[in-house]
Amino acid sequence: MQTKIIIQNLKCGGCAKTISNNLSAIETISNIHVDIEKSSVNFDCDSEIDVIKVKTKLKALGYPSIEDDNSFSSKAKSFVSCATGKLSK
Repeated sequence: MQTKIIIQNLKCGGCAKTISNNLSAIETISNIHVDIEKSSVNFDCDSEIDVIKVKTKLKALGYPSIEDDNSFSSKAKSFVSCATGKLSK
């Protein structure tokens, strides 16, 4: 099933690269696309369990879904994730 999650704190290509790299480690999802302009992540998966895995990973990286709380901690994590993505280009 194709799934779209709207996320918070997505600002640039560095963020997108970090998200793509980390989500690609989840074997049960594929066709990952991060849309910076729409602050969304699109991917194909087999079940709702996969969606929960993706949301959990995104939150750990500092990019919580729009339904989740965007705490100071999330914003700080996204800043670090963004920098990591920029440096790994």
